[in-house]
Amino acid sequence: MPAPERVAPGGGLAGALRSRTALLLAFSFAVMADPVSSVAYAIEAALRALNGDLALLVPTMVLVVAIIALVILNYRQLVIRYPQGGGASAAVGEAFGDRWSFVPIGALVVDFVLTIAISVSAGASAAIAYFPALAPWRLLLALGLVILVGAGTWFGHLGRLVFAAMTVGFIIVSILVLLYGLGATPQPVGTITDTPGHPPVIAVILAFPVAMALATGVEAPSSAIAQLGQLDDAGRSRFGRVTLWLTLAIVGAITLGLTLEAAHLQIGIPPEDSTQIAELARLAAPDPVFAAFQLVTALLLLSAASSSFQAGPGLLKALARHTNRQGDTVGILPPALGHTNTHHTPYWGVVLFIVLACAVTAAAGGIDQELVLFYAVSVFLSFLAGLLSMALFSNREGRRGYLIMNIAGAAVVAFTLIANLSRGLPLISLAAALIIAAVLYGAWVSAGRPRGIRNVAAEAEEMSE
Repeated sequence: MPAPERVAPGGGLAGALRSRTALLLAFSFAVMADPVSSVAYAIEAALRALNGDLALLVPTMVLVVAIIALVILNYRQLVIRYPQGGGASAAVGEAFGDRWSFVPIGALVVDFVLTIAISVSAGASAAIAYFPALAPWRLLLALGLVILVGAGTWFGHLGRLVFAAMTVGFIIVSILVLLYGLGATPQPVGTITDTPGHPPVIAVILAFPVAMALATGVEAPSSAIAQLGQLDDAGRSRFGRVTLWLTLAIVGAITLGLTLEAAHLQIGIPPEDSTQIAELARLAAPDPVFAAFQLVTALLLLSAASSSFQAGPGLLKALARHTNRQGDTVGILPPALGHTNTHHTPYWGVVLFIVLACAVTAAAGGIDQELVLFYAVSVFLSFLAGLLSMALFSNREGRRGYLIMNIAGAAVVAFTLIANLSRGLPLISLAAALIIAAVLYGAWVSAGRPRGIRNVAAEAEEMSE
């Protein structure tokens, strides 16, 4: 994430409160860009898993939002425990030992690559839905966006306010689309069936894990609060918790609103040159609003990709051998990954992520729906590691209520992970995360097992200040 703005001293109590409120809003809306942008493809992914059965789409997405709420409840506990950031890697390191921190770190690396790939692919889909003539150039368009967004980070990070503005713009235009949709006449679009392939309950249980890509990014506040150096531990913890609840409220409201409207207006699986939410906006709203919706959707998706182009190379920079503030040589990866240009961008890390994201995007043909399953696997591996750690803490400390919540969260996350892995190909995401974890572990052993590796996610955020 980009660096936070500093709160200017002076101005009295009212000025301080305004500054803190502005910082909270900028932080919250910037951090939630990733899960909000996931709305662009998660609802459609669920409908595809349901074989176009709109009647079951609403209960499926209600279940998805409920599970996100359960994950957020657990991550609220994690934010309270680690007010200086660190997320799942800090929890796993404390609970099971530093060596196990590499599992969520490996999952993070895969998550960043997939966020870039799926975001630019969905951004290309949003453009094609408005300009169908671009359809034959889908892959080239997606690859071009990877390179464009990645190269853009070489010239400095986008400001937090820019990310926040993209998120707010999408929220506002989405509300407009929903309001127009209240008066629109239902008109069946795309493929709609009443045969999901399984009994209704089973169909929903099998479909919801696919749409759990919507949960990607909800854990971001647990690490991003490390950027808030101008606040004390209590302040960072409070910002993290408020951001988690805001994310749930906004992502949940927009997701369920668009889902209900899609079911009401009969928006099924879209044709190849469009998306479900694009067809919804096209039918529900006048053309200028439809155009604005496609524009803000594409910009928000590219913002999510840009954020990962900062976070991914930033994580590698924190892992690279360097001299810390105490004058000690730390790190386990080659120093080149920590080299930065005049804009403080770790350029070799950016190059590496451009290459990886282009490879993944090309393998998927620039089609975002081909990547959804892979995406959910990487983030849920990190969720599972974090929730198991919190369950261990709760058990040690005799917190029975928290323990029940942690176990429930871990069980649901494990089921989601297993359900997606059972589809076969998503095993690639799991394998990639574990291979990266093993490589990092080997480098850590070769470096003499330096302490503090569990805090590398927090250090990466601090370096972005």
